[in-house]
Amino acid sequence: MSDAEDLADLRIIADYQFGADAGDVLFPADEELRVSRSTSGRPRQIHAGDDRLVSYGTDGRFTLGLAGGSRLVAAGESPANRVVVGDESEPFVRDGKNVFAKFVDTVDPAVRPGDEVAIVHEDGDVLGVGRAELSADAIVDFQSGMAVKVREGAGEK
Repeated sequence: MSDAEDLADLRIIADYQFGADAGDVLFPADEELRVSRSTSGRPRQIHAGDDRLVSYGTDGRFTLGLAGGSRLVAAGESPANRVVVGDESEPFVRDGKNVFAKFVDTVDPAVRPGDEVAIVHEDGDVLGVGRAELSADAIVDFQSGMAVKVREGAGEK
């Protein structure tokens, strides 16, 4: 399969996983994207320049890279695909530390355990990306416990 054919299929998967038009946001047709593949030819990672947008898992789901999370946040209505935290969590999340429920200000109500999310500061800066460990309701209700397992922090401002 060519990169163009793969990207068309991957756009459909992104729409399913992240919501309508997410595939076009992550993988614009007019942008030069690079698809790295496994030895069997299956798409593994999609890059824009030096930035990893997503990895494509063997389970058929994407894991977000920081660049991919930033694209989703920039294009989507708040709070879609995101967990919003305040000042006290910012340095920790930037450093790649996990997000705990008591520090979450807002969360996309559609978030379920295992969903890929962007962690965003209340001013809109993307701080990191990771996997939700709790449902949106639980994140809002709980005062303890890990809300998001952070995969990649944004680093220093």
